[in-house]
Amino acid sequence: MGRTYIVEETVGQYLSNIHLQGKAFVSGLLIGQCSSQKDYVILATRTPPKEEQSENLKHPKAKLDNLDEEWAAEHAYQVSRMLPGGLLVLGVFIITTLELANDIQNALRRLMFAVEKSINRKRLWNFTEEEVSERVTLHICASTKKIFCRSYDIHDPKSSARPADWKYQNGLSSSWLSLECTVHINIHIPLSATSVSYTLEKNTKNGLTRWAKQIENGVYLINGQVKDEDCDLLEGQKKYSRGNTQATGHSFDVRVLTPLLLNSDHRSTATVQICSGSVNLKGAVKCRAYIHNSKPKVKEAVQAVKRDIMNTVADRCEILFEDLLLNEIPEEKVMNSEKEFHILPRRVFVPLPGSTVMLCDYKFDDESAEEIRDHFMEMLDHTIQIEDVEIGEEINTVCVSSSVNSQASLDNTDDEQPKQPIKTTIVLKIQQNIGVIAAFTVAVLAAGISFHYFSD
Repeated sequence: MGRTYIVEETVGQYLSNIHLQGKAFVSGLLIGQCSSQKDYVILATRTPPKEEQSENLKHPKAKLDNLDEEWAAEHAYQVSRMLPGGLLVLGVFIITTLELANDIQNALRRLMFAVEKSINRKRLWNFTEEEVSERVTLHICASTKKIFCRSYDIHDPKSSARPADWKYQNGLSSSWLSLECTVHINIHIPLSATSVSYTLEKNTKNGLTRWAKQIENGVYLINGQVKDEDCDLLEGQKKYSRGNTQATGHSFDVRVLTPLLLNSDHRSTATVQICSGSVNLKGAVKCRAYIHNSKPKVKEAVQAVKRDIMNTVADRCEILFEDLLLNEIPEEKVMNSEKEFHILPRRVFVPLPGSTVMLCDYKFDDESAEEIRDHFMEMLDHTIQIEDVEIGEEINTVCVSSSVNSQASLDNTDDEQPKQPIKTTIVLKIQQNIGVIAAFTVAVLAAGISFHYFSD
């Protein structure tokens, strides 16, 4: 028997309201959450057309050759940044004319694999073997309104389509559980002088990959307690009539403990690396994850939080690099400055109507709330109210300075920061260090691990 997809009724209403308007087809993304027993679809969004495609797609007899997989995959990648922990792109949908109904499956398959490849290309984490590897494709005939739901195994490029059940449910995510934490980071990334072909972005990604292992290996306290990963997340919660646990609007506080890099009880090995500079990421990030309320396990909740922490830090760095590129600030100029400070974009949250889930986006200080609203409309085909936009962090003052001593320590930069009390977003600081940075890697045994609070 195939996978079962439980779908929010508003998704069905959204899909039924999409009209071809003379086009041969309209495609888009399905967003939700996987679980071991069934998957949940809580949002659908069509892929915005390219301007040059607008005329080409207005011919009912146009073939599926006009389906731009690269454009759809890039849209999926942009949308993936707007999803908090626990949510992901579950698959794709396409609405076609009756003439194309018989030729759609191969195109849907190619589209689904292109989308999945695009989303995964820069992740700091990998799916586990236990996780569901099937993704859904949905075909709707605009004339007959018939629905064809199938799934594919994304781990097998040669996998064949499997039939799947598509079932609607009202208020599907109206009582999902939320997990929130504030994570303070101070990530030091040396820029290798020997790997001259490495860009600043690639060096930063390599450094974040090492940091991500700390997040993966951390201990997670839920409401101040360490819980067995196989326990029910709602275990111990107050029971109400008919044995149901009251979960509407329930939020869990999460704190993260990460192992210290140094342990004086054990010998360490040092690797000496010649570096041309360094990048320092320092600040606090607000992280949120959401989990279904159908007997969720602790390990599902912790995994969602871990991935949100890694995603939001990596996404902000990439958005900054994209912004530097769009503003035509060459990397050479950044790298040739003795010190260069940049504020990474702040995270904003927006509620999904009829749901406890909040979607997210990122904004720089010079971007207005109207721009955020327009971006939601473009990427998610979803109208938001400006007053509903919740800013996750307050912004720090940008400090751009040059140092006489090119080997000034990154640990002695506090005096350079503004004196007024402020809450900070992540600051990306690039410092040129002509010299040698010793990076110490320590093997820490399970017995006697020291942990360091990494959250608020």
